[in-house]
Amino acid sequence: MTDLHVNYIQGELQHFISYDSKGRILEGHKRYRLHLASPIPVSEFWSIIVYDQSSRLIIHTDQTWPSVFSNNDNLEYNSDGTVDAWFGPDEIEGKGSNWVKTIPGQKWYIILRLYNPLSSWYDKRWRPGEIEEIL
Repeated sequence: MTDLHVNYIQGELQHFISYDSKGRILEGHKRYRLHLASPIPVSEFWSIIVYDQSSRLIIHTDQTWPSVFSNNDNLEYNSDGTVDAWFGPDEIEGKGSNWVKTIPGQKWYIILRLYNPLSSWYDKRWRPGEIEEIL
C-alpha cells in the first residue's frame, strides 16, 4: 500500500512510502523488504532513505548513511537485474549492502528518489513494489 504522495523538484522525484503491503505503518522492530523491478527508470541515479515518522528527520543509527542507492559500489543486484532493499533492527545475513537499520520503538517511512526519471515512471509502466514484512 504505497502512499500516493509524490513531489517533483528540479529533476528529483520523491515517492513517499509509509505503509507495508497490508496497510500497516512501518515499525522499527520489524523486518521488511522492498523489491525494485528492473530497469529502475532514471537517467542519473536513485536512492532510498529512511526517515523517523515523529521528527520527519533522517533516522539516526550507527550506520553512516541510512540508505540504499544506485551509486553505491557495493549495491547487490539480483540475477535478473532487480534490487531488494532490506529494513530492520538487525542485519539480515548476506544483505548488508542493501540493508538499512531501523530502531525498535520508532515508526518510520522512506523516500524513494528518482533523479531525472524516465517515461516509464510517468506512464506508470514502472512502480516500486510494496514493502513486505519479513517474518
